[in-house]
Amino acid sequence: MYTYNTKNVCSKTINFDIENNIVKNVSFKNGCNGNLKGISSLVEGLDVDTVIEKLKGINCGQKGTSCPDQLANALENWKKENK
Repeated sequence: MYTYNTKNVCSKTINFDIENNIVKNVSFKNGCNGNLKGISSLVEGLDVDTVIEKLKGINCGQKGTSCPDQLANALENWKKENK
């Protein structure tokens, strides 16, 4: 299980597993429960790079980021740490 501490969003952490470059078991701590469960369900079983491509750069209001964007950042960090 990989844990990422988010920045500038309502959720505090994102947890997920990666198996054979496939995203699994995504969960967010805090934030908009229904929306985050939806994001988790939609990315389940997708390739890491596909999720990054789809979610990177999504903004929430004037924050300059969002929970989906933070998930993309978390996956990028995972990739860097697991080369």
